[in-house]
Formats: sequence, C-alpha cells, structure tokens
Amino acid sequence: MTKIRKAVLPVAGLGTRVLPATKSIPKEMLPVFDRPAIQYVVDEALEAGIEHIVFVTGRNKAAIEDYFDSAYELEATLEAKNKADILEEVRATCPKAGSMSFVRQQAPLGLGHAIWCARDIIGEDPFAILLPDVLIQGKPGCLAQMVEVYEQTNSNVIAVDPVPADEVNKYGVIDPIERQGAMIRMRGMVEKPPVANAPSNLAITGRYILKGEIFRFLEDQAAGAGGEIQLTDAMARLMAQQDFYAVEFDGTPYDCGSKLGYLRATVGMALHHLALGDTARDVIKSVL
Repeated sequence: MTKIRKAVLPVAGLGTRVLPATKSIPKEMLPVFDRPAIQYVVDEALEAGIEHIVFVTGRNKAAIEDYFDSAYELEATLEAKNKADILEEVRATCPKAGSMSFVRQQAPLGLGHAIWCARDIIGEDPFAILLPDVLIQGKPGCLAQMVEVYEQTNSNVIAVDPVPADEVNKYGVIDPIERQGAMIRMRGMVEKPPVANAPSNLAITGRYILKGEIFRFLEDQAAGAGGEIQLTDAMARLMAQQDFYAVEFDGTPYDCGSKLGYLRATVGMALHHLALGDTARDVIKSVL
C-alpha cells in the first residue's frame, strides 16, 4: 500500500457567488476570522501527513502563491519591533522548500479537468483532493480520518456528511452497501436525487482520496453537467473497477461558496479559536 503523500487543491475558480469581494482578491484568500480560507485547508492536509500540495490555479491567483512564500520586508519589520509572537505566526505560513507546486488551468473546463492538470506532478500514486470552498472544523481533521480508512482498506475514500432527509435533492449523495462504524462501503453516487428515491442522506463533502488510475478516466472523460468535465463522472467509471468507501467524518463542515457561507465559517472558526474563542463568543453575543 502506497502512503498518501500528495494532495491537489483546485483554486482556479472565479468566486462569482461572493462578488464583489473577489473582484481583485482570490476567494481562497478571503479572511475567515484570523487567516485566509486556504490556510485552514492546507493545515488540514499537513495534519494528515501530506508532504506535497499541488495548487491548480488560474489567472489572478498570484496572491495564493505569494502568501505561501517568505515575506522578507514584513518579517524584518516585525523582528525590529520585537513582535515575536506575530513573527512566529507569519513564518509558520511558509512551507518547506519544494513542498508546494502551482500549475495553471488555462480554461474553466470543470473540476475533473482541474484535477487532470496535476497529473504529471501526482504521477501514478494515490492522492488526496481537498476542495477549498469547504472548510471542516474537527480534531482530528477530516482528511486524517479518511487516511485512516484508506490505510485499513487500501481503497478510494470519499468524505460524507448527513443532511436532512427532505433536503437530499440539493446534494450529491452516496449509494451505500454496508456500514462499519463511520466507514461505509458504497456502490455508487447519485447527484441531487428526488427525496423519495434517494439511496441515503449522506452528502459528498469536498474531500477525496483517489487511486492514480483516475487520471486514465479523466484523460478521455466527456463533458457532463454544465458542459464541464466532471470529477464524479470519472469516479463512477473508476468505481466499476475498484472499491470505494465513504467516511462519515467527525467534524463540522462550512461551505464557503456563498456570502452567508463565509459568514457561518467565520463565526464557527472564531468560536473554536484556542486563544480568542471565548472573547469571540462575547463579541458575537453583544452584536446579537
């Protein structure tokens, strides 16, 4: 069994649902309490043992690459002013040399195409995918929980979260076979099924561990919903050949794909902040 060492973060989207905030700032760089949204996702990946992160970017995303780099002038200023605590936080955002790569998706052809753009860096090894629109608060992190299941099964793994049964028509859900605790063997996925026909209420939640064979299917995957190359279509083809498991993770997901989603994520992360959580709670109460 090959260890999960690499992860792909697709960050090429335009963030149209949170305009005008994203007119000049990548949506992944919007602050969620005390740090950019993308930092939470990277921290989750590193906690799970990921050694190399591949960002699939687009135009106007240079701020992401700059963020994960040394800021010499800023660090020198903080050091000169003896602001050691802040300096330590700033330096912690800089990764080990060579542990991040950035590739360009030149056209918005879909999530499946974005993942395919990372093929030469990932190679044939199994790898993780973390969608940066979804922040997940939990200890251990969602991906760490998924890696544990991967190591038990040596199979493809998808994160799922239960949603109200009368709202399953808003989500992609899995079709389960059998369950053992939080681990669920599955036979398929259904996109936004009618409530009466839904095979489960377990919604797919933006975290995946996939075998390298997925790139063979993405290579010739036809456009699907929205005229885009869909990752789920390629996964369905891979599922015909390999086992897939779902993990009902322990944690709280926040969908940052909308303005209210960002608000909810900011409140949630503020309340769970180790140093400022209690004070943040008081501030929120005072506003209410």
